[in-house]
Amino acid sequence: MDNIEPGLTGHAEMIVGTNDTAPRVGSGKIAVLATPVMINLIEEAALDAVEGRLGAGKQSLGTHLDISHIAATPTGMKVQATAVLDRIDGRTLEFTVQVRDALELVGEGRHSRVVVTAAKFQARIDEKAKR
Repeated sequence: MDNIEPGLTGHAEMIVGTNDTAPRVGSGKIAVLATPVMINLIEEAALDAVEGRLGAGKQSLGTHLDISHIAATPTGMKVQATAVLDRIDGRTLEFTVQVRDALELVGEGRHSRVVVTAAKFQARIDEKAKR
């Protein structure tokens, strides 16, 4: 993790489509950007900030989200997520995140990820699946 340092910033964006709305994913009845889809965009931004800097065989996994979804975004509008790495605590990476559409702040909060060795993690999952 020598290449990982606070201040790294990642971005992700999308145009809200009908498959990205609350009714489509089961999180509401009004056809606006669904919170679960916004969270996915936040995770994409965090990955963009660090994933390419992790060593061979390493990856990060989302472990915690503390997010407020504060404004609705209609279909057809672009949303952009930004994740800024604020702190590193051992293997844990902590980000401040924001999501904006063309007009306003849509969501904000904190996101944590942990860095794992992919092969070890997969071995634990494989063992768990046997039970």
